[in-house]
Amino acid sequence: MEKGLTVRKIVIAGVLGAIAILLGVTRLGYIPVPTAAGNATIMHIPAVIGGIMEGWGVGMIIGLIFGVSSFLNATVPLFKDPLVAILPRLFIGVTAYLTYAGLKNVNQYLAIGAAGFIGAMTNTILVLGMAVIRGYMTLGVATTVAITNGLPEAIVSVIVTLAVVAAWKKLGSAGRQKSKISGDL
Repeated sequence: MEKGLTVRKIVIAGVLGAIAILLGVTRLGYIPVPTAAGNATIMHIPAVIGGIMEGWGVGMIIGLIFGVSSFLNATVPLFKDPLVAILPRLFIGVTAYLTYAGLKNVNQYLAIGAAGFIGAMTNTILVLGMAVIRGYMTLGVATTVAITNGLPEAIVSVIVTLAVVAAWKKLGSAGRQKSKISGDL
């Protein structure tokens, strides 16, 4: 992986950041549920994908976009607190990247799926942990939300992340040919 900010990293951060903004502005990234969290989310998935595809820095930028969107679109008091809405989201892409980097030599599919799960659970655990620390909910309520929202969000994250990243990386494609235009695979 290239060090520093490359054109590719900027473009991928821009595209995934735009998807995160679209999911936030249209509210398509938030699924209303009758729990203390108010919404289940798929907004973390672009940060997970960014972390896997381009490293922790890109994942962190997309997580920041997710956090700011959550803060600006807050419908419940706990997400009007930037320490709950923004700070924990910075680590989604970072943990996804570290998980992927640690497992990619074992099995690409395992690494991608595990990164999707860990990225989603990072969101759940850090947001709910901060909500408990800041006094917005009790540990018991946070645990219930983690089970009722966090685990389904993590499962969706695994499925979507595997599908998108495997397609993006063209995993499993046999007999790839060079492009006649660019000479690339």
